[in-house]
Amino acid sequence: QVQLVESGGGLVQPGGSLRLSCGASGSIFSFNAMGWYRQAPGKQRELVAAITSGGSANYADSVKGRFTISRDNAKNMVYLQMNSLNSEDTAVYYCNAVVRTVTTGYEYDFWGQGTQVTVSS
Repeated sequence: QVQLVESGGGLVQPGGSLRLSCGASGSIFSFNAMGWYRQAPGKQRELVAAITSGGSANYADSVKGRFTISRDNAKNMVYLQMNSLNSEDTAVYYCNAVVRTVTTGYEYDFWGQGTQVTVSS
């Protein structure tokens, strides 16, 4: 089994910054894509940013130029640097990773439990 644990959420004023972290542990052979999703109240979960094993990143149009995703393969970590936050960024943010496990050798999709980001004055 693989566990993803997010941290770094909280309350921030408009225009502020936060850095989310996601660490993975468990039966990990390798990571493929990793990403961050978010879900605001009454809305569907949406992709915020994703990064391939090779480091290629893509972003939702709403966060381009403000958010940066990065990963540290040696530490099994993925990060989301969020700048110029506004109220529309308020949501629960979830870490996602496609992991090839040691036990089966197959790839599976894993999710963290989520971390709340609230942008408010």
